[in-house]
Amino acid sequence: MTQPSHLHPDRLFPASEPAHSIARDLYPAVRDLPIVSPHGHTDPAWFAQNQRFSSPTALFLTPDHYVLRMLKSRGIDYDALGIPRKDGKPVEADGRKAWQLFAENYYLFQGTPSKTWIDHSLEAVFGIKEELSGGTADSIYAEIDRQLATPELLPRAILGRFNVEVIATTEFALDPLTHHQSMAEQGLIGQVRTTYRPDDVTDPSRPAIIENLKRFGEVTGEDVTKWDGLINAHRKRREYFRRFGAVATDHGVPTANTADLSAPEKQALLDKVLADRHDANDAELFRAQMMTEMALLSVEDGMVMQIHAGSRRNTDPLLMAERGPDLGADIPGPTDYVGGMRALLSRCGNEPNLRLIMFVLDETTYARELAPMAGYWPSLMIGPPWWFHDSPQGIRRYLDQVVETAGFYNLAGFNDDTRALLSIPARHDVWRREVCGFLGRWVGENRLSKSSAEEIAKHLSYQAAKDAYRIK
Repeated sequence: MTQPSHLHPDRLFPASEPAHSIARDLYPAVRDLPIVSPHGHTDPAWFAQNQRFSSPTALFLTPDHYVLRMLKSRGIDYDALGIPRKDGKPVEADGRKAWQLFAENYYLFQGTPSKTWIDHSLEAVFGIKEELSGGTADSIYAEIDRQLATPELLPRAILGRFNVEVIATTEFALDPLTHHQSMAEQGLIGQVRTTYRPDDVTDPSRPAIIENLKRFGEVTGEDVTKWDGLINAHRKRREYFRRFGAVATDHGVPTANTADLSAPEKQALLDKVLADRHDANDAELFRAQMMTEMALLSVEDGMVMQIHAGSRRNTDPLLMAERGPDLGADIPGPTDYVGGMRALLSRCGNEPNLRLIMFVLDETTYARELAPMAGYWPSLMIGPPWWFHDSPQGIRRYLDQVVETAGFYNLAGFNDDTRALLSIPARHDVWRREVCGFLGRWVGENRLSKSSAEEIAKHLSYQAAKDAYRIK
């Protein structure tokens, strides 16, 4: 049988040129592209005030829940690491001592992306090539501290040094955006943007939900005891966030469930929440309805909707009671996007102005659900590997599972989703290297030409995020 002329004769056979060599050829085209960081959790005060970081500990240890959770897993007390307590009881106040403890246990991070990011930061930012350990802790601390006192290590200088074109912080609906107001006065809006995260007023499982909703009404001048007033309050607040560069909303939900209730059912549910008569099922239904409402508002105003589903948050009640959220006790859970999103997509999935980016911690859904969904629905895109899977192996698994069904252009590129400023360039570099490695294998199998691979690598490393988040 004659082979079709359009197929390369060596397609899918091993290449004569090793894939890693092809990847090395692709990497220089993406290595120095500007960084677009359209979703993250860095502190906006860093950029508004542009003051030096107080210590190496404040830069590398205390804001990084990836680091904290590993140390916790080996029985290291958060008091000894200087993590504040709600009750005001004393914790280690000497940053050097906390750093020494961290360094003595740095071997625990072998094999983890945290070590990749920290090692990259130490060398690329501070020129430190020594391995962090108990023996080198003091000298490395002193060198970092010395450099932190220089203008080159101020927060805005770091953004310039690593060619960060756009970085987005994330603030809750009730946040006054004080730091973003300051940046607007300084002419910084555009490079540093906010993101609207309304979980504080859409999640009835939060202890302060009733007080939060009351404040929400006061801030917006809307009667949030009425469903229409509640939605209009969101409409106003989203407009306020857009004044400070917001192009996206973000929703951290335990499931991907959505709902489309009737007007009387929605009002009855709101009444129940405001009267503190709701149970866990009511809270889930309220969140599900709010997902659909947020999508409808996105159809109106064009803000890109992000759903970060599948994290069972703050699973250690003692840690939550002692110190609060986001300190490492979050654990992935299974996620049903096909069933969960049915109500939302039935209502507005075909609306041309809707852009919804799906994130998940349940990797089993990539090939089974997210890739087929994004490969059909024009409103859906797949977010990059998130949280536990933001790693070399996680990126490889992700690309292997989604590309053949969703293609390259239904992917939202990369965002680093981090609180640790210096890990941003490291994370983007890992993504770019893994993209080149993936494409190199495909070129090696004659599934792509080198020129197409270079174009795709540039897209996934830079332009995809700008396109996905509608950043001009």
